[in-house]
Amino acid sequence: MAITKLTSAQITGFWGAWSGWTLDGMDSFIYALVLSPALSELLPKSGIAKTPENVGLAGSILFALFLVGWGLSFIWGPVADRFGRTRVLAATILAYAVFTGAAALAANVWQLGLFRLLAGIGIGGEWALAGTYVAEAWPEDRRKMGAGYLQTGYYFGFFIAAALNYTIGARFGWRAMFLCGLTPVIISVLITLRVKEPERWKRTAEGPRHQGSLAQIFSAKYRRKTVVNAALLTVAIIGLWAGAVYEPTAIITLAKKAGMSMAQASKVASIGTAILSIGTILGCLMAPKLAEHLGRKKTLAIYFLGMSVCIWLSFGWAFYLDDGLKTFITCLFFLGFFGGNFTLFSLWLPEQYETSVRATAFAFVTSFGRFIGAGVNFMIGAMVRHAGTIGKPVAYTAVAFALGLLIIPFAQETRGQVLPN
Repeated sequence: MAITKLTSAQITGFWGAWSGWTLDGMDSFIYALVLSPALSELLPKSGIAKTPENVGLAGSILFALFLVGWGLSFIWGPVADRFGRTRVLAATILAYAVFTGAAALAANVWQLGLFRLLAGIGIGGEWALAGTYVAEAWPEDRRKMGAGYLQTGYYFGFFIAAALNYTIGARFGWRAMFLCGLTPVIISVLITLRVKEPERWKRTAEGPRHQGSLAQIFSAKYRRKTVVNAALLTVAIIGLWAGAVYEPTAIITLAKKAGMSMAQASKVASIGTAILSIGTILGCLMAPKLAEHLGRKKTLAIYFLGMSVCIWLSFGWAFYLDDGLKTFITCLFFLGFFGGNFTLFSLWLPEQYETSVRATAFAFVTSFGRFIGAGVNFMIGAMVRHAGTIGKPVAYTAVAFALGLLIIPFAQETRGQVLPN
């Protein structure tokens, strides 16, 4: 069976969305990479002692603020359903770029927290708008794989962040890393100028206006889908983000234990992040194929089970080995692979909602869990401070995926169905 050829507009639109999502990933992971040096400088300037416990607690609080910002990003969805995908997509990219760059100017830990909160609002909106755009703009026989291609961008961003940390960060420090986060401004301008709105949205926009899209996703027609999808995304967010944000710090801890200097440990953390990213990219590319063969629900169950096992192996076992650095990094590859579960949502969510509410639904269900994730992340930070270790507190998040396996049966299976109008 012949595959539909993409038009130049569809290709341009995809690369605009992919580039924005790539730089989104870069911006969001910059914080994890510069967490220790940034807080080591800013805590004393904020009147707080620079102890490992305070660095860990402050890091968790700031990351929780970032997740709260991401949670607030659901506001972009109704705007995009009303005014279009591409202009709002460009606005989200501009927002996270400006406030990531502004973090380089932070004079104390409170200012850094504010900038991360505001950057989170932009970063969270980009995924919803990029995923909605690709689903609507690409032909039916290619949109599922398009979701997989799109999701790789976020983890290419991890790879870029690691490369920047290995070069610019190691030489010029954490402020230079945040300044690199200004680069998505260029992508924002290009999207505004060159990417066209999907025809699906244009046809819907020309039709009659009904009740607000946010109210519609909780109507009898969509309520169960919205609640179940939000619960599944919450599970994915709790597990993956806990591991991702503490992964560089865990590697640095193990590298120092192995006798490396801080500079050497920082470079090893960059290498570990790159390996995690490679694994995730492969997981993203495999997810659509498995989803078409096994169905959405069974595939998500496989990824959730893999995440549960790999989080426990990496943080609950390898982290505590006498010479655990290489084993920990090896586990990260598989942790990354199953972290590709987010790709399933990029192809699955658009299939469950009509065009008039699709961006709102995507934005809400991918944002709601950030609030809970923020609370869980704060709890993990408190546990790290109390226990004096980051391993087991992070490993306990494996339980979230076990709960996710119990929720999956209530989700809607959409394999073989076309995108609703």
